[in-house]
Amino acid sequence: MAAPPRAAPQRPSTQIIAVGSGKGGVGKSTVAVNLAVALAQQGPRVGLLDADIFGPNVPRMLGVEALPDRGAQGMPPAESYGIKLISVGFLVDASQAVVWRGPMTDKVLRQFLFDVDWGELDHLIIDLPPGTGDIAIAIARHAQPDGAIVVTTPQGVAADDARKAIGMFRTLAVPVLGIVENMSYFQCEACGSRHALFGEGGAQALADEMSLPLLAQIPFEPPLRAGGDLGQPIALSTASGAAAAFHDLAAQLQRLNSE
Repeated sequence: MAAPPRAAPQRPSTQIIAVGSGKGGVGKSTVAVNLAVALAQQGPRVGLLDADIFGPNVPRMLGVEALPDRGAQGMPPAESYGIKLISVGFLVDASQAVVWRGPMTDKVLRQFLFDVDWGELDHLIIDLPPGTGDIAIAIARHAQPDGAIVVTTPQGVAADDARKAIGMFRTLAVPVLGIVENMSYFQCEACGSRHALFGEGGAQALADEMSLPLLAQIPFEPPLRAGGDLGQPIALSTASGAAAAFHDLAAQLQRLNSE
């Protein structure tokens, strides 16, 4: 007789949120990392699972290079800025390409969910890879997320792919909480004007079409990009429009979790 499936790594009050996009290059991992940091700064216990198996950037973005020594209770997560973190980036050399078929990625994701010593969490943020493939299906099956956030930019081509991600989540019975528009505009310090570098209105139009809320519009700020490279997330800042947007997004998720 087959063994029964193990329960997802959550207690009743844990909120599991998947962050996805239909395409790469829209800042999905940036949103996941800064959302997790903003949540942790507001008090909750936060975990971040980097499910982008083939392009694991989250360790760099949080300034962490290795996992702590393995303990008796299973694989210990790394910790940074009050967040517990697991990623395949800790398990393979940075120069090594991950060339795995679906069964292997499924196995690793189950280990991340069930064998990591997460402890007690209020929120578990899962950073999905771009697209609508096997990893998203595995996360939906094993983690049973409470909801998903879809990240796009204002561009029409990005919104086209975000629409597919929304359709995927709905097919997998994962509630879509709303849309986050990244790189919404650039606020010029010199002239004071707001510049729509990637167009404007795309995320709002998509939100209206799909009957979803537009949860946040994240401005393009050079420190946002630099913080990702340096392991210093912009959500740590106290004087940033992007940081304020991430903290507002985190507060919205906390309200949803308390309802």
